[in-house]
Amino acid sequence: MPDQKIFVTVDTVVFKLKDNTAEILLIQRKNDPFKNHWALPGGFVEQEEDPEIAALRELKEETGIEMTSCEQLHTFGKPGRDPRGRTISIAFVGFATIDAYPKAADDAKDARWFLIKELPELAFDHNEITTLAISRFLSDPLG
Repeated sequence: MPDQKIFVTVDTVVFKLKDNTAEILLIQRKNDPFKNHWALPGGFVEQEEDPEIAALRELKEETGIEMTSCEQLHTFGKPGRDPRGRTISIAFVGFATIDAYPKAADDAKDARWFLIKELPELAFDHNEITTLAISRFLSDPLG
C-alpha cells in the first residue's frame, strides 16, 4: 500500500431563514490558501474526533455561533480541491436561529450572512457544496 497522506476536513453550510428568504453563513479567510476569500466555516478533523463534532467545533471557533447538531450532506474529495494537499471534506448542513449573529474569530477575518442569491465567489469547491445544500434543503432554491 502506498504511503500517502490524506487529510479529513469538514465544512458546514449554515442556513438562516428570515422573512421568507434564506441566508448562508460565510467566513472570510484570514490565511492562505485563499486568503481574504469567502468560504464555508470548517477545518481539519482532529485525530480522535467525530466529524459532526468537528463541524460544530469549527463553526463555533470561527463564527461564535453554537449549534447542537447538523446533518451530513455529502463527501467532497476530488484531487486538487485544496492546494495544501489531498483532502477529503465531509460537508454538513445546519439551521441557525434568526438571532444568530456571527463574530469572526480563530482563522476567520470576517463572518457574515449572505442572501443565497447574492453569494460571492467562494474558495475551494464551496460553490459546489453550497449549490448541493441549497437544492437539497431549501424548498425555494432562490431563497
